[in-house]
Amino acid sequence: MHESIGLWGDAPLNSEASWAAFDPHAYVDHNYRYIHTLDAEILSIVRDHFGEHFPRRGDRPVTGIDVGAGGNLYPALAMLPWCDEITLLDRSSANVRYLRDQADSYDGHWDQFWHVLCKNEAYSALDVDPRARFRDAVSVQEGDIFDLARHEGRWSMGTMFFVAESITSSRADFDRGVECFLWALAPGAPFAAAFMAHSVGYCAGEYFFPACNVGEPEVRASLKRFTDAFRTVDLQFSADLREGQGGMIFAYGTR
Repeated sequence: MHESIGLWGDAPLNSEASWAAFDPHAYVDHNYRYIHTLDAEILSIVRDHFGEHFPRRGDRPVTGIDVGAGGNLYPALAMLPWCDEITLLDRSSANVRYLRDQADSYDGHWDQFWHVLCKNEAYSALDVDPRARFRDAVSVQEGDIFDLARHEGRWSMGTMFFVAESITSSRADFDRGVECFLWALAPGAPFAAAFMAHSVGYCAGEYFFPACNVGEPEVRASLKRFTDAFRTVDLQFSADLREGQGGMIFAYGTR
């Protein structure tokens, strides 16, 4: 990782972005302090997708991974009813510190995301407080998405939200990121992934971070190398919601 800090337009590749300078608190304040309509829609889809895949909790341990968790806890919350262990993986040391703080007792604004999930009985019927369950299940690890290639089939469910297209301007790196995520999941594992559409980059605090300009065709092509059992949803939002992005592409299915 380069030590120089990229300013607007100066961080085209994953290896050239200063991930230690990523500000998770600013990122959360901008994106997740209040639940947006599209995030609630995504939560509803992933909630029902996982609920249909796991109609009841069996005896077999279920392990989950959220790749590039950053400042977003709701993908991990979506896996909570079924997972004995959830790995939150992130490259940024600042994000890792944030996640470890949240794992102990996450902030109250995440309750509004949990309330959306609780419209499915699997979530509302948890026999323990979700914070206690989160604390017991979650393990935060500092690591690179590309290192997942060494862990074929390790996890039995997984999420990746706004990661593969938000770490690089390179299409090759984007495809490799999706490949590494899916490679780490066991065959038949349910997954959910979200992508910013046609992003030109973004700020987390005062620093600029790279993005790859992809649309639904590129997302589908990256997934089809590993599975035909998936669906994509194209979600649009107003330009003032997230500057520099043209919408979201949500994908869900099984490995």
